[in-house]
Amino acid sequence: MIKQKDSASSYDASQIQVLEGLDPVRKRPGMYIGSTGYDGIHHLIKEIADNCVDEAIAGYGDSVLIELLADGGCRVSDNGRGIPVDTHPKTGRSTVETVLTVLHAGGKFGGGGYKVSSGLHGVGSSVVNALSVKMVAEVVKDKQLYRIEFAAGVPKTELIKVGKTERQRGTSIVFYPDPAIFKETLEFDYEWVLNYLKHQAYLTKGLRASVRDERTGARFGFYFDGGIQSYVKHLNIGKDVVDDDIFYVEKQVEDSMVEVAIQYNDGFSEMVKAFANNVYNPEGGKHLEGFRSAMTRVINDYARKNGLLKEKEENLSGDDVREGLTAIILVKLPDPQFEGQTKNKLGNPEVRRYVEQVMNEYFSYYLEENPTVAKKIIGKSILAARARKAARAARENVMRKGVLDGLNLPGKLADCSSKDPSECELYIVEGDSAGGSAKSGRDSRTQAILPLRGKVLNTERARLDRMLANNEIVSLIKGMGVGIGEQFDIKGLRYDRVIIMTDADVDGSHIATLLMTFFFRYMPEVINGGHVYLAKPPLYLLRIGASKKVYVYSDDEKEATLDKLIEDRRATGTKIDEDQDRTKQAGISMMQRYKGLGEMDADQLWETTMNPENRVLIQVKVEDAEKADAIFAKLMGDEVDLRKQFIQSRAKFVNHEDLDI
Repeated sequence: MIKQKDSASSYDASQIQVLEGLDPVRKRPGMYIGSTGYDGIHHLIKEIADNCVDEAIAGYGDSVLIELLADGGCRVSDNGRGIPVDTHPKTGRSTVETVLTVLHAGGKFGGGGYKVSSGLHGVGSSVVNALSVKMVAEVVKDKQLYRIEFAAGVPKTELIKVGKTERQRGTSIVFYPDPAIFKETLEFDYEWVLNYLKHQAYLTKGLRASVRDERTGARFGFYFDGGIQSYVKHLNIGKDVVDDDIFYVEKQVEDSMVEVAIQYNDGFSEMVKAFANNVYNPEGGKHLEGFRSAMTRVINDYARKNGLLKEKEENLSGDDVREGLTAIILVKLPDPQFEGQTKNKLGNPEVRRYVEQVMNEYFSYYLEENPTVAKKIIGKSILAARARKAARAARENVMRKGVLDGLNLPGKLADCSSKDPSECELYIVEGDSAGGSAKSGRDSRTQAILPLRGKVLNTERARLDRMLANNEIVSLIKGMGVGIGEQFDIKGLRYDRVIIMTDADVDGSHIATLLMTFFFRYMPEVINGGHVYLAKPPLYLLRIGASKKVYVYSDDEKEATLDKLIEDRRATGTKIDEDQDRTKQAGISMMQRYKGLGEMDADQLWETTMNPENRVLIQVKVEDAEKADAIFAKLMGDEVDLRKQFIQSRAKFVNHEDLDI
């Protein structure tokens, strides 16, 4: 519901405070938006759109629209109050111009403009302006349209009153990122916008968040009446939940709001996401600390009170009670203290107390009123505790035997001679045959080879005690040098690049997926640090004449190579027999399709897949942890129907050659 104007919520020039100028932004853009690549260009959208969401959070708007324009620009619009258009008392210029050209000018420093906002530093809009070759701002106040234009942060026009419009109020900003700043890419990603708007709609009940892509005609909208309850339900899609019921509480504490939604699934990992004023805090902060402390205390207290934990049994740990937990924590507060402009962590100490207070009271009520659910949660936590103790015993046992001792490397590992991790690589190779070729063909100074036999354990559905009983997994842990579980330490990583090298077939892809599941679930820091890669071996060897060799890595590349060879022969005057097949038209004397790495000798494997000058490596990145979690749960979990549906929906993209038919 949109609030109407009143004296207490007036929004005028007196509420816009000016702190300092704009000059540093174009010189050091990375300080303000993180990077000038893909992430940075999309951060521009976020800075403008966050302001629209703030209007909705404050109750003065209920929609945000992002349009990706055909000419490369982006328009972000809302139906909020509209940036003030009157003259600012300190700058003597229109307030719209002040907000968009002066660093730290905004309505988020005092208490009048916004009680709650995601924009703390007041730099967002002005930074976007400074980094745009062109920006046009339009503001509607009482059906009157105002317009102002900028170039690289400098006003090209004054604020102009254009005239009447059908819109009642709101702000619309069009900007074009400056190619002199964003040299890597100027193209906006529709999927990024979809993901951003979906999250904002989940976090703001009643917000209508929409996107239109003029480049393709695509359009989509989000509206979630259930807010973060809908978010938790979404995160648990494809997982067996402990109970269909979702715990939810929304409670005001002093001048802040605490909102929490919780549902358990039967998995072994937790998915807890913390937000402050709709801003995701990937490193958590005080709200997450308060949540974890309260969860552990409340569950242990209930278990003791109801005899679910025996007197001599030790308390459940935080890890125990969070196994299989999916939760969203959203706090809204007037003066959030984030670490840096990227807002990775919330530092307000009072927020821990607020969240603990709400969880201690209302989650306790929930367990008392839902004893069946409570017993399921505590039963799962007790099983987790037993597994933790079993894993500890298994780990101590293998450590006593020296199995995980970094000084006692696995016998099958052919290590490199260099001891400088920054230049070392570990190739995880499918099979002993390919492992033998890799050992013979490698650069032994910097490249280590670890052959794995068969398909490794599916760690999506395995706890640590079972993993430590698996020889292949233990060899991998031992070779990496980082430990596992409570002993994991990324500083021990012995290789800067960990390269998964498997056959270019279905079995090879399965093995690579099993290995990536292991890294994602048990060593995410290795992926997040950019250390995991997939090697891409060639699919074909083409011999041209007696001596020339060409390796191609896909069927599309093969066809493109044939086209070029045919055209080159035509250009030299060679007569092409159109009745011949394309390989003969191209002058190819032999074409070999590799079915596995084992078919290559040591020289070929080095030349195509291991030589840094020629090889193709794909870095494994997790840009969206939610999507990655859902995909791993779907592909590697117990839900056969979901996996079957996933495969059937993509079957049309698979050709016969992919299946070796």
